[in-house]
Amino acid sequence: MKKLTIVAAFLTVLANFSSAQKATHSFTLGDSTFLLDGKPLQLISGEMHCTRIPVDYWRARLRMAKAMGLNTIGTYVFWNAEEPKQGKYDFKGNNDIAQFVRIAKEEGLWVVLRPSPYACAEWEFGGYPWWLLKDKTLKVRSKDPKFLKAYHDYIMQLGKQLSPLLVTNGGNILMVQIENEYGSYSDDKEYLDINRKIFREGGFSGLLFTCDGPAQLPRGYLPGYLPAVNGLDDPSAVKKLINKYHDGKGPYYIAEWYPGWFDSWGSPHSGSNADTDAKKLDQVLSAGISINLYMFHGGTTRDFMNGANMNKRDPYSPQTSSYDYDAPLDEGGNPTAKFYKFREVIEKHLTAREKLPPVPDKNKTITIKNIDLVERAQLFGNLGKPVISIHPLCFEDLNQGYGFVLYRTTLKNAVTGLLKINEMRDYAIIYLNGKRVSILDRRLKQDSAEINSTAPNAILDILVENNGRINYGPYLTDNRQGITEKVTLNKVELTGWNMYKFPFITAAGFSYSVNKNSYNLQPALYKGTFTLTETGDTYLDMHGFGKGFVFLNGYNLGKYWQIGPQQTLYIPACWLKKGLNDIIVFDELKSGHTSISTLDHPVLNEVIKD
Repeated sequence: MKKLTIVAAFLTVLANFSSAQKATHSFTLGDSTFLLDGKPLQLISGEMHCTRIPVDYWRARLRMAKAMGLNTIGTYVFWNAEEPKQGKYDFKGNNDIAQFVRIAKEEGLWVVLRPSPYACAEWEFGGYPWWLLKDKTLKVRSKDPKFLKAYHDYIMQLGKQLSPLLVTNGGNILMVQIENEYGSYSDDKEYLDINRKIFREGGFSGLLFTCDGPAQLPRGYLPGYLPAVNGLDDPSAVKKLINKYHDGKGPYYIAEWYPGWFDSWGSPHSGSNADTDAKKLDQVLSAGISINLYMFHGGTTRDFMNGANMNKRDPYSPQTSSYDYDAPLDEGGNPTAKFYKFREVIEKHLTAREKLPPVPDKNKTITIKNIDLVERAQLFGNLGKPVISIHPLCFEDLNQGYGFVLYRTTLKNAVTGLLKINEMRDYAIIYLNGKRVSILDRRLKQDSAEINSTAPNAILDILVENNGRINYGPYLTDNRQGITEKVTLNKVELTGWNMYKFPFITAAGFSYSVNKNSYNLQPALYKGTFTLTETGDTYLDMHGFGKGFVFLNGYNLGKYWQIGPQQTLYIPACWLKKGLNDIIVFDELKSGHTSISTLDHPVLNEVIKD
């Protein structure tokens, strides 16, 4: 009998716990504030993206957010990460957005979800999957039925993951964004309403909202739904703008406030003044306005997921792999001076009963000296089977999203003249008979080179790299990669192409030989191993290397480029192993590498001219 009583008591406790876990809330719009269960709630939010942070570190980063005083996390969801191949969804590991949201709840944080298929975020193609571009007639971010079908299918799958986590279903997702800065792109309210309907069908009940910059908000908001504002931190201006487009009332939400900025290759490291930012944050919170810091923690844009900017005035400008953003929490997840200043400001706005948890310790760092690169695989010696075509095919027509394609043809006759690549995307290295003769960079609006082929039957090679599809602005829809039109020599089109695909999804499958000092300026992979007795965060020192990427223990750490400002690649401790580790460095510009080392700190502000 006593045992039965104990079991009954246990089941009662379990039932009560389960009920508490599923406790639902109401989250509504008041005239001036958000209302959680009818009581005012000021969102003090910070942006983090789970895909940019190793899954092993999600909880630690969220605890840092709580320690700075945040009560909410804002987060994008990147369509191209969740559906890398059409109809093939990946909600595991670093893409497990639902688990990220659940951990945030466990750490006492609300979530503002931003899953609108267009994210921008300095992310490849603004988050759209590359395979949408396989149909060159399809137009993203429009009422094109082909686009809407793919969009609809994705949101239905995403809804299965996330709608159970809405605050009205017992979760911690307070509200959901249905488009992102649409006013910077167009003003079609019917298209916006289609977005709303798709989200509702996907199970996203509750509050929906849009966000835009101040000048774009009139074009980008959806009447009847909360218009949030980006990049505006004057309290009176924020209230006046939102009042104008929301029936003369609030709540007032700055969906993106920028205490930092992103970096682009070839430009100095961006940043902001911590004291000035802290003063602005204090003014906003004092005015009762809710705010989302973009970014609280940026992390790293790994693999080939960096985007690019381009508009009618400014040339193509790809972004770095480091997404440090000069954020309160740096790339490695450590608190900065800005973090502590913001914490002081937020503490002023807490009630007497609220106490911030202590700030966790900084991460342990290590250095690794002189990792020998003992093997080398020449790219030209690992070509595999080509795709053959009269005319060159772009990446999408080759069914390839990222990485490189080597285009090869034979010049039957000796010829000298101007080689021109129409609409080259984005970086090309030109070789004659294996010798490098020119480099073309879309950033610099380069598409032509002088060729001098003194003998017949010379082999012309053009190695083209996708340097990051445009993620913002009017050219978003014009994002096919590689040689997208034609190649001419003295205005005569070159035909008869062999194309060799190098998507570098992994670095496996290459044939290596002993690495001897060689300075032939041909692209190659350099392989080495090293043994550790302890692990810690560290930063791969890329000084002396040219341009490429690095795989460590199977993880793609991201891109490096000698022009900077980023001169290191962040290695999280969780990707290192006690014992044997392996590393593969691909360099398309420089050769003769025999070793590589790491530093215990990042180098993110060192611009070097080519």
